[in-house]
Amino acid sequence: MKKFHILFVALLSIASLQAQTDTRLYDIINSVSAERIENDVTKLANFGTRHTLSDTVSQTRGIGAARRWIKSEFDKISTDCNDCLEVFYQKDLIKKGDNARIVHDVWIVNVVAIKRGTKYPNRFIIMSGDIDSRVSDPTNFTSDSPGANDNASGMAGTIEAARVLSKYNFESSIIFVGLSGEEQGLYGGKGLAAYAKKHQWDIVGILNNDMIGNITGVDGVVSNRDFRIFSEPVPPTETEEERNARRFYGGEVDGISRQLARYVYTTTKTYMPEMNPMLIYRLDRFGRGGHHRPFNDAGFAGVRIMEAHENYTQQHQDIRVEDGIAYGDKLEHVNFEYAKKLTSVNAISLASIAWGPPAPETVEIGGIVEPYAKLRWSKVDGAVGYKIYWRDTTSPTWDNFRYVGDVTEHTLKGIVIDNFFFGVAAVGKDGHESPVVFPNKIFR
Repeated sequence: MKKFHILFVALLSIASLQAQTDTRLYDIINSVSAERIENDVTKLANFGTRHTLSDTVSQTRGIGAARRWIKSEFDKISTDCNDCLEVFYQKDLIKKGDNARIVHDVWIVNVVAIKRGTKYPNRFIIMSGDIDSRVSDPTNFTSDSPGANDNASGMAGTIEAARVLSKYNFESSIIFVGLSGEEQGLYGGKGLAAYAKKHQWDIVGILNNDMIGNITGVDGVVSNRDFRIFSEPVPPTETEEERNARRFYGGEVDGISRQLARYVYTTTKTYMPEMNPMLIYRLDRFGRGGHHRPFNDAGFAGVRIMEAHENYTQQHQDIRVEDGIAYGDKLEHVNFEYAKKLTSVNAISLASIAWGPPAPETVEIGGIVEPYAKLRWSKVDGAVGYKIYWRDTTSPTWDNFRYVGDVTEHTLKGIVIDNFFFGVAAVGKDGHESPVVFPNKIFR
């Protein structure tokens, strides 16, 4: 009878783990404030311009005043949580002529706030927004450029996520950062990615938020539920050997950034099912760029989270009325309830990753010319079990999984390796998972 009871408890635990949701994530969603986001977007827009090369001395106008205010907000948040944030500037000097948009020497200054993890202090998941703004001429650093949606919305969302998540402790570290120099050539991201390399940060990935406040598209579509997650297929740092292997084993759409995008997608569908996350299989919009790209270039995972329906009359525009159209990125075009939703998407994704264990370093797959798929993986400290995921080769999402417990290998009988893609995630005690790891080794 005792053995039966132990078996029953074990099975109940496994069933609970497979179906588990963490109610703290609902609390996080409910704690995000549209009113606070509106106040912060308004404050940022009222600096007049936040152009990277604008005034740095004034207390009321220009990027200097804006970044000092952002730092003061991070400092206030830290004070409210007993100094739980490490707040600092990270900066690099860019010389005149580095590209055509750098018309004088400028310090590219990022504002960084780190919520240090209790168990993995050197493992980081990052949320970013951009500080800077611009008008039609990217070298015009004096004209009014409120940048309410692009990108005060993403910056305000990052500050708000810091406010909410500062109330919790996490095993891994979370970084909230305002990046500068995006409009001049993604300089802030380049600087912080290099800083991360220099200090040997273990970066899970970056969630780059660039324009999260517009619901009315230039094409007339209005939606406060759709949003896009852009991700590149495989890292640009992959080796020739890895490229050649993909021709035989697959994985053309299964790089680390794509797995991070799927993680955000799954977390959103689980906890915010009213939202419609759109996985966009592109590094960014056609021919355009964002601040996750420098992290991708350095070999880190990174995605862009943004509105689904853009309005180009409000982006990078001189403020004017022309042919009855009001051009310019002003406050009146920002939907703060929508910005709240996308901030919540970020906050629950950050929390879930930071509460979860690290991912397995190696995942091996076998089963060539056999009627099953075999997987084995490296053990993860802090994991109570593992999930094997698989999907049709044409599916964008991980549609099937099997929780296999605290083991490091498993055979999926009846699942033919040729017909599916596979991956493995580590599972923590509260049910939070690591991002899925696509097999990186083969065994026979």
